Formats: sequence, C-alpha cells, structure tokens
Amino acid sequence: MHTKRLEITVNVTRTNRPATAFRAGRIPVVAALACAAAATVLTGCAGLGYQENICSNGEYPALSVGGTGSACFSDKEEPSAGYARYPAGKVPRQVDDKWDVYWRTHTLDKDGKIIAAPDAG
Repeated sequence: MHTKRLEITVNVTRTNRPATAFRAGRIPVVAALACAAAATVLTGCAGLGYQENICSNGEYPALSVGGTGSACFSDKEEPSAGYARYPAGKVPRQVDDKWDVYWRTHTLDKDGKIIAAPDAG
C-alpha cells in the first residue's frame, strides 16, 4: 500500500516592530500637534482673553496716598492709614485695564486731589 505525502508550505512574515510604531503618515500629524501645543504655551493662551481681577470677590482696591501702590481691603472695612479709596468712576477692576494703567503714573495727595505720581518712572 502506497500512501502519498501531502506537503503544505506556509510562509509567515514576522515584523519586529511594535503595533504602535509610528507610520510615515503619522509623523506630520504629530509634528503639527506638537507645534500647536508649543504655540499655546508660549503665547499664554492669549486668544482666550483672560483678565486677572485687581481684587478678589468681597474686596475693593485702595490707592496708596502719595504713591502708586495699592492694596485690597474687605468690603466691610475702611482702608488703613496711608490708603484711600479710588475716586468714583476711576476704580481699576482688572490688571492692565484703563484705570490700572492710569494710576501707575497718577496718585492722590493728602487732600484727595489727583496729581502726577512722584515715583512714576
């Protein structure tokens, strides 16, 4: 009795790279995302329009009499000696707003009159 032998050859191709390896098409996408992240960090999210308040909720700013300094006081208390409330309508609300910039070169004298600040550079 003769039996025939059947031979089957299977070619298996193996790769040594992991399944998550970067493909050539992904490199430009990754580079673009990296550039966008860097631009966001470097510009400080300037496009979002964030403005920092001068004082926290429940506080108001007061100007240093004869100087350009300021401090925040509780709405429930008057400013301490050496400080005065800003004149009505000229109170800074956010850092770098119109009145914050103005009071960098102006101040109040001991009589409450607006004068050029002696320490303004």
